[in-house]
Amino acid sequence: MVARELGVRGGHGWVYRHVSLHAAPGTLTVVTGEAGSGRTSLLLTLAGRMKPTEGTCTVGGLAAPRRIRQVAALGLFPQVNPFDDALSVREHLQERLRPHGFLWRRRHPDAAWSALAHAGLDPGALPHGDRTLARELTRDQAVRLGVALALLDQPGLLLVDDAGTGVPVGRRHELWDTLRGLADEGLTVVTACTDAEEAAGVATTLLPLPVERVAARRDDDRHDAEEGTRR
Repeated sequence: MVARELGVRGGHGWVYRHVSLHAAPGTLTVVTGEAGSGRTSLLLTLAGRMKPTEGTCTVGGLAAPRRIRQVAALGLFPQVNPFDDALSVREHLQERLRPHGFLWRRRHPDAAWSALAHAGLDPGALPHGDRTLARELTRDQAVRLGVALALLDQPGLLLVDDAGTGVPVGRRHELWDTLRGLADEGLTVVTACTDAEEAAGVATTLLPLPVERVAARRDDDRHDAEEGTRR
């Protein structure tokens, strides 16, 4: 994945700007920043689900957002792909597998359990096994289920938002180890968190937001001045 000078501008100004990144297979990139710094929007842009205002992004040589979506998969983004609280873990897995078709599922009968294992989610540790409802999952378990569902799409790029939010300290370290392990197996993994220190030991790259805030403000001032002159 290669991003050059990415930026997204919303109705109230720049959500983020001046982001450049190169993330190869086998790497774990962690985007850090406080709430409102544009972390989630950046991840959605990298996944081809949000169109940048400026800059370019290619994933596996693909530049069109619809093409990027074919190789990039989202973990749990509560505001984008929330779980159905009334469905069980098993039902969520079945729903994600259904579009792959019967023949694919027949050739890969253990795909769901393999994805759960790679995500570090043991159904045996859940209150009701794989029949546990989504609303009964802890935050750590929910993040891991989101990762498992994403892995079923066999992506080249995996994106996970707010990985450590709401997860106890010990569990956070285990979760980072899981994400690092997925990268070590060849995935390109990009995730976001607020605390850079907790990810420093496992991340290949730390990308703090905002980027070049002073430069961005200067450009905004010039843009506003130009707009005022035209008026």
